Amino acid sequence: MKISLNWLKDFIEINETPDELDELLTQTGLEVEGVEKIEMIPGGLEGVVIGEVLTCEKHPNADKLKVTTVDIGGESTFPIVCGAPNVAVGQRVVVATVNSTLYPMGGDSFKIKKAKIRGEISEGMICAEDELGLGSDHDGIIVLDTDLPNGTPAADYFHPEQDLIYEIGLTPNRGDATSHIGTARDIKAMTGREINWPLLKELKVNIDRPIEVVIENADGCPRYSGVTIRGVEVKESPDWLKWRLRAIDLEPINNIVDVTNYVCHGLGQPLHAFDADKIKGGKVVVRTVANGTKFTTLDDKERTLHDKDLMVCDEKEGMCIAGVFGGAGSGIQGSTKNIFLESAYFSPDYIRNSVQRHGLTTDASFRFERGADPERTVDALKFATQLIIEVAGGSVASEIVDIYKKVEPVQIPTTFQNFHRLIGKALPNDQIVSILQSLEIEITKQSVEGFTAGVPSFRNDVTREADLVEEVLRIYGFNNIELEEHSNANYLAEFNEFEPYRVRQQLTNFLAGSGYHEILTNSIVHPDYGSKARVNDREAIEILNKSSEDLALMKTSPVHSGLEVIRHNINRRMPNLKLFELSKTYHKKGEAIIENPYLCLYLTGKVEEENWMRPSSDTSFQDIMGAVGALLQSIRIKNFSQEPLEPNDLFSNGLILKADNTPLGHMGTLQTKLTSYFDVKQTVFYAELNWNQIMKMVGGQFKFEELSKFPEVRRDLSLVVDKSISFERIQHIAFKSAKKLLTRVNIFSVYEGDKIQNDKKSYAVSFFLQDKSKTLNDKVIDKMMVGLMKDFENELDAIIRK
Repeated sequence: MKISLNWLKDFIEINETPDELDELLTQTGLEVEGVEKIEMIPGGLEGVVIGEVLTCEKHPNADKLKVTTVDIGGESTFPIVCGAPNVAVGQRVVVATVNSTLYPMGGDSFKIKKAKIRGEISEGMICAEDELGLGSDHDGIIVLDTDLPNGTPAADYFHPEQDLIYEIGLTPNRGDATSHIGTARDIKAMTGREINWPLLKELKVNIDRPIEVVIENADGCPRYSGVTIRGVEVKESPDWLKWRLRAIDLEPINNIVDVTNYVCHGLGQPLHAFDADKIKGGKVVVRTVANGTKFTTLDDKERTLHDKDLMVCDEKEGMCIAGVFGGAGSGIQGSTKNIFLESAYFSPDYIRNSVQRHGLTTDASFRFERGADPERTVDALKFATQLIIEVAGGSVASEIVDIYKKVEPVQIPTTFQNFHRLIGKALPNDQIVSILQSLEIEITKQSVEGFTAGVPSFRNDVTREADLVEEVLRIYGFNNIELEEHSNANYLAEFNEFEPYRVRQQLTNFLAGSGYHEILTNSIVHPDYGSKARVNDREAIEILNKSSEDLALMKTSPVHSGLEVIRHNINRRMPNLKLFELSKTYHKKGEAIIENPYLCLYLTGKVEEENWMRPSSDTSFQDIMGAVGALLQSIRIKNFSQEPLEPNDLFSNGLILKADNTPLGHMGTLQTKLTSYFDVKQTVFYAELNWNQIMKMVGGQFKFEELSKFPEVRRDLSLVVDKSISFERIQHIAFKSAKKLLTRVNIFSVYEGDKIQNDKKSYAVSFFLQDKSKTLNDKVIDKMMVGLMKDFENELDAIIRK
């Protein structure tokens, strides 16, 4: 955002140097990203002076040139060859001296040099209007009517204005600062100087066919103010207005439109002017229109409207996308004589959605979507009306129409103690109150403990206690909060080791270190995935303003976009893949939109690339199960378990993963039907973990103890059990039975075949025993193993093969 120093001075006294003002604005949160000097007349007429023509003779070698002698002050006079037809003795003229640089209108700059023109010496140039950049006239030289002495700088006569333009890096929350008056408010709070609001005169009204206003959507338009002005003359704006706009990189259009832009950037209230004669039925209606309605905007582009687009209409059709962009059929033209001037407060939500739908960003939408001031519409309208009558003539033909669904101010109760706590320094209570009042925040119910803050209508970003503290801090000065001379770890704030972004970084590093590659996929997927490749019963969300027919649904499962990546890599001869993604899914649940984050792992192809040392084996379900287990242990999630998963549209087989009896996710082998749909012919193993559940369980405590000095003993058993018995259940029984001495259990063989019954399988299991206080003897070991075998026989009906 650009702020003109001269324009800013219209609203508040500025005593600071440019650098001091830069620092002051930055401290208030209006960060100055750059300062540029601009000039109304390029070059500022440097080296150009007032002179007097003493002699004027015909050039001996050219019919159209004359040789003059010019006094430009000092002891000497200077010969200048001039081609202007109107040059004559006694004239006061404008002279560009040798070595000065001129910036002609519509041409390149050039430097004045001492030269011979057709044999006659010329030391300077007597200038026409266009040669100085003052205008376009080149019929003759400028002849002045002045008593200023010869040699006086021409700048003292023409007074060319210079300005400093501050480029402000405005944060999205500061809708109040999108104007010169908004910047002046912060300077007022810092310096205590008063703001000079524009003087509003009483409008003389001559009622003549006033425009009626109807608001059908008060939620989208809580306040609408307007006035009819008749008999205007649309023409070029005066120089002062054009200069103000050009200073902030706005190109003047005509006097009516220029006034609306001037008020918008001056007071922060966007305005819109309609040609009153083109308002059908003499009525303005603020409403939404039918979905799919066609509308041509000022840029002559036909746009398709949505039924949530707020429109300013007449009795028959739309005239303007409210707060965003005007229509081609109702704008101000050179022939316009009567106008209807609009000053409204539109809902930021409506404006923001229309901006996103149509890809339109304008000066008006920039302000409305951040939140304009609903209390300022009438004042801005009166000021603009005064200016229009001043620069375009005409008369006010209606009373001001003002329809207002009152926006109640936000009330925030707070305590002084919370200010001291959040600031880290105990500011005097009176100073806290004084700073807030300087920001036009009303203080009520003040006591020793605290007060209630009434937030002004132009500060819709201040909604909670922390926002009030921030307001005090930015005016008091962040740099004025002292740090201890020797800061130490006790002084610094403690940070949660398991904040979501830290856990995400930790898991990303862990998986990358385990050979997995992170993928980032689109949240929008092909519409066929919701029918031909459906993997759950979630109701998909359709994209209304889709950029492509292939991208029409928000994804209800991460697996579709993951399989697209796998297909892409396999087609490029990269079949061995270990991938992971932190993804989100989206679906409807009644009227609500549900968004869920997931951590997803994909495994397919070989465990490792072929090499001369050993053959490479195919990836298996155990590989992804081991990866998930190691991942959970890395973030201290303990006591997780698995349960068999019934085949479904996603998995042909798999496990449900739980921790403390709460589901964490699932993993398994993807259905061949699903992978085939994506032309993936190899087996794909997939794990999908609920990120929200992970964050609830992360960070369990680790217990550290000294390594035992005594040896560990291993004993093996072969158990023949029903096929439905999992190793996890065997492990659970073992630890329950021998928890004092059993340190770990390992399975080293699984057999199913013709040597045992069809409904049975055999586990070969190792049990590791250790006593931390002494060496185990055979008697104790045998007793422990006998107990284990009895428990297996009783609970699993196991046959023990010793």
